[in-house]
Amino acid sequence: MNLGIRGKLFLVSLGLIAVSVFVTDLLVTSRLVPILIEGIRHDLYIRLDLIQREISHATLDPDDLPAWDALADSLGRYAGERVTVIRRDGVVVGDSEVETALVPQVENHASRPEVADALAGGRGSITRWSDTLHERMMYVAVPFRREGAIAGVVRTAVPLTSVDHAVARLRTIILLSSALALGIAAALSSLAAGWMSRSVRSLTAVAKRMAAGDLSPRRDTAGRGGATGRDEVAELSRALDQLAQNLSHTLAQLRRERDLQEHILNDMREGVILLGPDGRVAMVNPALREMLLLGSDAIGRIPLEIARQAEIHGLFDRARRSETIQSAEIELGGLRPRRLLAHAAPLTGGSGGVLGVFVDVTDLRRLETVRRDFVANVSHELRTPVATIRSAAETLRDAARDDPEAAASFLAIIERNAERMGRLVDDLLELSRIEAGEFRLHPEPLRLAEAVEQVLTAHRKTATEKRIRMSTDFPESLPQVVADRNALEQVLTNLVGNALKYSPEDASVAVRAVAEADRVHVSVVDTGPGIEPQHLPRLFERFYRADAGRSRELGGTGLGLSIVRHLVEAMGGRVSVDSTPGVGSNVHFDLPVA
Repeated sequence: MNLGIRGKLFLVSLGLIAVSVFVTDLLVTSRLVPILIEGIRHDLYIRLDLIQREISHATLDPDDLPAWDALADSLGRYAGERVTVIRRDGVVVGDSEVETALVPQVENHASRPEVADALAGGRGSITRWSDTLHERMMYVAVPFRREGAIAGVVRTAVPLTSVDHAVARLRTIILLSSALALGIAAALSSLAAGWMSRSVRSLTAVAKRMAAGDLSPRRDTAGRGGATGRDEVAELSRALDQLAQNLSHTLAQLRRERDLQEHILNDMREGVILLGPDGRVAMVNPALREMLLLGSDAIGRIPLEIARQAEIHGLFDRARRSETIQSAEIELGGLRPRRLLAHAAPLTGGSGGVLGVFVDVTDLRRLETVRRDFVANVSHELRTPVATIRSAAETLRDAARDDPEAAASFLAIIERNAERMGRLVDDLLELSRIEAGEFRLHPEPLRLAEAVEQVLTAHRKTATEKRIRMSTDFPESLPQVVADRNALEQVLTNLVGNALKYSPEDASVAVRAVAEADRVHVSVVDTGPGIEPQHLPRLFERFYRADAGRSRELGGTGLGLSIVRHLVEAMGGRVSVDSTPGVGSNVHFDLPVA
């Protein structure tokens, strides 16, 4: 059974009163009763002295029992007490409470303690149960003398019922007083418990709200003036208030730190994973979820279950066992092949956890491959003209000095290869500017027909020499496009130049345009040899050639279509190619309508 403060205070009060009653009764029994009995004994001695004087002067025959009994009856009435006269030999010769005929039958009293003390010349007193009167009695005995010698003992007795009645009345008074005190204590404890319980209930409600997360400060929570008083409840109220403020401040700081860490982890491009002491995933950030294509059930599982990569599991296992930072480069297959640079470090403090950081180096490795390929391609592209120029120069110096025709031929070779190198360097610089974002476009509304006509005019001579027919096909309602004039002319120049370069004699090159919705689709169509299907996906890569030998023979650098793709995409369009071997090619791109 759960007791409230009211019940506990009441029980405490009841216990205190019960203890007080017990102690009072014990004191009355042990101290008051002896005092009362001693007073009665002193009074009996005084009365007995008077009685023994009367008996000492009585001239009665020691064997005249009726006379002695009559004297005892007379003295008993006078004293108001029981009076017994006993001869020296212990025989009772008179008793005020025993009939005369029964006196001879009373047993000998010589062995009674108080009688023995009196016969010895002193005074005797004792308190004991009387078998004759069936009650507790006090006996007092003194000797009486005749002719200077002890002739017998006179004894008086008084029942102690008065003492018992006095003690009983006193106990009754104590019980009544205790009951009254109990009532008063119950009322006072009820009032005190009510005040205390209101204060404690208020503080309990505050503590429960704090436990539920409500940490707003609360003054005067312990009742009227409770928070501003000076008692223990007020001190507790102020302590709870201060605790709420401290907890609120601490939780706010922890929330800020948690939010900051969460923002940092969510915004990191590096993947982060935390393993607990049991080797299971405790935390993983969005970047790693995207890298490893993890689902929402990654938390609580082991790395081998979520990534299916033994290298990752082994990396964390090595870090945990060696307690040192471990690194590895991991290649992931599947739908999104990736290369990850992973670092695993055990947490400090011996907690057994491991922190893993994954960096996606796929693009970095691809760029490194592109760089190596680029350097190799540039070196290869430059090696041929450089070797040709060197060989022609050596021949010109050694063998053709005296042959003007041969000298002119070798000079032409040197000039042609120098031009080829110059075009390659120009295209490399142009492509570098475009990829670095240094090529600034200035989009404006343009008439596509005017730009195409300028480009075709610039290539008219080449087309005439190869007897290639050039034409345009633009509808009259073709809208203007939004493009950079120089970039558009460079795109058309590269596409038309390639069509003329690779098309045989008597072929045709056409530039067509058609508007669809908010785009204008431009096509450069030729009837050249076409391109094999396996080359089409890589046609716009740097230095890629469908026919490397023929391209170098015609002076191509392998960068023109790459420049076209970058410029078209910079102007908000896309470029692609369709080709059928033996039929021709169609390179088409689109631009936004002005």
